[in-house]
Amino acid sequence: MATPQKQQPSQPKKTATPARAQAPRPAVKKSVASNVPRGNQVFLFDSTNYKWMAAGVALILIGFFLMAGGKSANPHQFLYDEIYSFRRITLAPMVILIGTFIEVYAIMKKPTATAQ
Repeated sequence: MATPQKQQPSQPKKTATPARAQAPRPAVKKSVASNVPRGNQVFLFDSTNYKWMAAGVALILIGFFLMAGGKSANPHQFLYDEIYSFRRITLAPMVILIGTFIEVYAIMKKPTATAQ
């Protein structure tokens, strides 16, 4: 049986390197849009998407206008029927939610393919 030998600490290799060695630069990733020529740009949304978005924003604004109001001429008088009316408590939030759902649909809708 052979006896294990002690390993000698290795001496660092002396090579001619510059005082400040630079690490290689990582490759720069180009975005997809930069590879597309200017005349053939592909947009994320179609005109129908923007029409749906405009309709959704319009419904949201209409909902907020329906919810507004309810102030009485006398600040010491509380008008229960005016403040808690069907229009402010039920209709306006439903219109706002429908507008929000239309916005989500407009964002998720795929644009129609165009012939090239």
